[in-house]
Amino acid sequence: MSGFKDLSERAWRVRQLYAQLETLRHGRAWSAEEVALGFVGDVGDLAKLVQAKEGVRDIPDAQNKLAHELADCLWSVMTLARLYDVDLEASFFSTMDELERGIEAKLEKATIV
Repeated sequence: MSGFKDLSERAWRVRQLYAQLETLRHGRAWSAEEVALGFVGDVGDLAKLVQAKEGVRDIPDAQNKLAHELADCLWSVMTLARLYDVDLEASFFSTMDELERGIEAKLEKATIV
């Protein structure tokens, strides 16, 4: 299995291929803002697939499509992190540490009462 850095590098290679295709089709690569807007569309597609998995929508092959869309969203996040010079791996761990501490403090406070 690949590590985070391998996944991030693979995502960036795919972004570079998209940039070539965008330049060929439209004369320029997408801006970081346009990549973010594409991500918003992917999140919308993800939400519809979650609804399908919960029985609210009828989407054939929802499980495979859900897996694909989650991967698309991960690609977008990794790409945006690279475009905005964010160390996503370090940020992920520091954010999880912060969340854990906050949740644990709330749980501790709730059990004391």
